[in-house]
Amino acid sequence: MEQKSTLLAYLLWFFVGLLGIHRFYLGSTLWGIIYLCTGGLFGVGWLIDLFLIPGLVSKYNRGISDNRFA
Repeated sequence: MEQKSTLLAYLLWFFVGLLGIHRFYLGSTLWGIIYLCTGGLFGVGWLIDLFLIPGLVSKYNRGISDNRFA
C-alpha cells in the first residue's frame, strides 16, 4: 500500500469533504459512510476535520510502515 498525502487529503476535504471522500481516502470506511449519509455530520464534523487531517494522515502512514515489517 502507498502512503497518503496530507495535501491531497486537504483537497478532498475542501471540495468533497461533506460527502466523506477524504475519510474514504484515509481508510476510514465507516466514518466515510457516516459523513456521506449526514453531510459531514451536518458540517460540524467537516469543520473539525480541518484540524484532524494531519493526525489522520500520520496515523494511516504509520500503520502502513508498521505492516511492512510484520
